[in-house]
Amino acid sequence: MASAWASKQTVELFGGNSKRLMAGPVESADLRIGTARMRRILKYEPRDLTISVEAGMPLAELNTELAKHGQMIPLDGAYADVATVAGTIAANISGARRRLYGTARDLVIGMQFATLDGKLVESGGMVVKNVAGLDMGKLMIGSFGTLAAIASVNFKLTPRPKVSRTILAHFEDLQLAIEARDAAIRGVLNPVAVELLNPVLSAQFNLKGFTLALLFNGSDAVTHRWPKTCHTLSPDEELRFWSTLHGLTPRFLEKFKDGLVVRVSTTLAECGAALEMVDGPGHAHAASGIVRGWFSRPEPAARWLAAAVKREWKGVVEFASESARPGLTLWPHTGSDFAIMKQIKRMFDPDNLLNRGRLYGKL
Repeated sequence: MASAWASKQTVELFGGNSKRLMAGPVESADLRIGTARMRRILKYEPRDLTISVEAGMPLAELNTELAKHGQMIPLDGAYADVATVAGTIAANISGARRRLYGTARDLVIGMQFATLDGKLVESGGMVVKNVAGLDMGKLMIGSFGTLAAIASVNFKLTPRPKVSRTILAHFEDLQLAIEARDAAIRGVLNPVAVELLNPVLSAQFNLKGFTLALLFNGSDAVTHRWPKTCHTLSPDEELRFWSTLHGLTPRFLEKFKDGLVVRVSTTLAECGAALEMVDGPGHAHAASGIVRGWFSRPEPAARWLAAAVKREWKGVVEFASESARPGLTLWPHTGSDFAIMKQIKRMFDPDNLLNRGRLYGKL
């Protein structure tokens, strides 16, 4: 890093390269630096529920090791089965379980990263509650490698549930599905995940209508609190359902050469309206207000994104094939905080050498 900075060489940072179609394409660089060989567990304290790992450690491999101690890092979503730890953090990937466990910002307690001038910066530590103050590591989460190179990450861990159950409910009417969603998140059972699939996506699971999927951890007794018309998945069915849902984006982009995935952030009250506007496969983290649409061509994706911006929802083209990217505005409405983001970029990378264009083509 220091050598590149001294000679003003542009740098491409990458991990497992699993999310190369996410956000913006990196402009051609003089130097490529990868972290895939940095995959050691540096420090693990099972009793303290903390762990420190190198940047290139595959997240799935890490969770397999943690499972031996009945623990986990509950980050999932697209490419989570092949992504590295640093790649997951730099892209701020989270999935259905964010409703209960939060996102990377809630699970990362410390970090070491390398700046362009060759310094290794320590941020946070190995305790869940750190001293209050500026946590520089939080800036790396979602930065797509445009600020510095993540070298290692410290996580707080979560006990792995002894029992999990997924309940599916089907509705012909979207409003009835939203009312059931409201009952689920206001009830006493506290679901881990609350997912809503539109009819097009439901059909890919051989289901009909709008499908509300509720994931619970704990006792089998929770399943008896829901109407008999709901279907409780067997353990094998549950594994297939969530694996299929998390793998939807990779499969879609492999199938459609011009495919795109658009992500829109809404309020809970409006996520149903956003989902209803998706013509193709659509799905919502219905307890978080995050709605995604999968589009086989750029034109309908651009229309849905424009409609979202008009409604003052925040939206981005989350994933896009190489052929679909030209001419697309990946991040149409950056928001008022973008000026601060540019200042932070200049502070870390004044010559604009790191991962140019990676942050949705804006930085």
